[in-house]
Amino acid sequence: MTTHCSDPCPLCSGYNIQHYSQDKNRNYWQCQTCDLVFVDKSQQLNHNDEKAVYQQHENSPEDAGYRKFLSRMSQPMLERILPDSYGLDFGCGPGPTLSLMFEEAGHRMAIYDPYFANNPEALKQPYDFITSTEVFEHLSSPGTVLEQLLQILKPGGWLGLMTKRVIDQDAFNSWHYKNDPTHITFFSEQTFHWIAQHYLLELTLVDRDVVLLQKPA
Repeated sequence: MTTHCSDPCPLCSGYNIQHYSQDKNRNYWQCQTCDLVFVDKSQQLNHNDEKAVYQQHENSPEDAGYRKFLSRMSQPMLERILPDSYGLDFGCGPGPTLSLMFEEAGHRMAIYDPYFANNPEALKQPYDFITSTEVFEHLSSPGTVLEQLLQILKPGGWLGLMTKRVIDQDAFNSWHYKNDPTHITFFSEQTFHWIAQHYLLELTLVDRDVVLLQKPA
């Protein structure tokens, strides 16, 4: 077992890191500052292998079950945003659906995905709200991406993140969620409190895997 992590925390860039868990494929580390759990960089998939996994996903707007799943993000967001808001779905995947659901509710949407909707211009516009569902667990540099999204979020705007949360070490060891080879960063409730405090955001824990962060007006 490797007992030393030479890389800084990919969220807060700190070096106060301890070994958290290990399975037959990977080592997992925990930052003692922001509580993020993450996979050794040397054990992360390369971009081609990662994309190959994503291309196996078969989500589509016609899938009622998928829409119901995404409604756990759309409904709390729709309760908070103003009519005719302009939103970004970051990490929309090969079958953009959440953006269509917001459009059907009367909002204007842009989409971005590094593999399936790689439009850098979409990351240069100001938005009233931004959603990112089942994305942040895939990010090798979540701190960089978070700051990028907060820069284009308007004052008073909402950032919605959906990702399953770490509960404790025992639960993590038997957690199926960590077994997906594209899942490399894992957030706890404490991690989101750290994010809110660090970036001066208002945190709302909506569900076991849905959080909303509001930027100061």
